[in-house]
Amino acid sequence: MYKLAFFVPESHLESVKSAVFASGAGRIGDYEACCFQLRGQGQFRPLAGAQPHIGAAGRLESVEEYRVELVCADDRIRAAIAALIDAHPYEEPAFDVWPLSSLASLPKDRFDER
Repeated sequence: MYKLAFFVPESHLESVKSAVFASGAGRIGDYEACCFQLRGQGQFRPLAGAQPHIGAAGRLESVEEYRVELVCADDRIRAAIAALIDAHPYEEPAFDVWPLSSLASLPKDRFDER
């Protein structure tokens, strides 16, 4: 399993999430379209040659964005990233991918089996 986190402006929040969910990401057991999202402030300065969706080259820009986090199965992570990039309005979408450990790989004495 992986955790995928990405940043997206509010104007494209639902469409980008829908594309990523359609790729098979965001499934936990018998649930789909699972994520956590948090609103915040993003900042960037497009360099010369950039084609920014928001702002202009050389000017520091600040924009309301959402950070969206979700889990993704190993066999779907490449499709999820491709869907994110295709649906995202930014020329260079910001995202992170982390491999997750399974509970089975953690020491048994750390968990109470109730």
